[in-house]
Amino acid sequence: VQLQASGGGLVQTGGSLRLSCVASGRTFSSYIMGWFRQAPGKEREFVAAIRWSGGTTYYADSVKGRFTISRDNAKNTVYLQMNRLKPEDTAVYYCAADRTSAASADPRGYDYWGQGTQVTVSS
Repeated sequence: VQLQASGGGLVQTGGSLRLSCVASGRTFSSYIMGWFRQAPGKEREFVAAIRWSGGTTYYADSVKGRFTISRDNAKNTVYLQMNRLKPEDTAVYYCAADRTSAASADPRGYDYWGQGTQVTVSS
């Protein structure tokens, strides 16, 4: 299983970015795909997740209403659209896959991880 995250960059406060995570190596229809982030000196924290089958979504309170997670089944890709970005959103963002489909916000519940993509929001 491989997860390839991309789309990070430098953006001003209030700007937008879209992250992509391409999944390969197996069928992900029963999985939950998640996005996490980790800022320097902080623990990895849950951002959003989506059930590959059915599309049910989950969000951290800190991003609800600003971020949208979605997936494209044909492309085996999960997206994180981030709008109204704030300096506190600055972190390395990771995509992850949970084969148990438990919808957990705990990173220990995820089996596979991408390499991370840096998001920096300037004030």
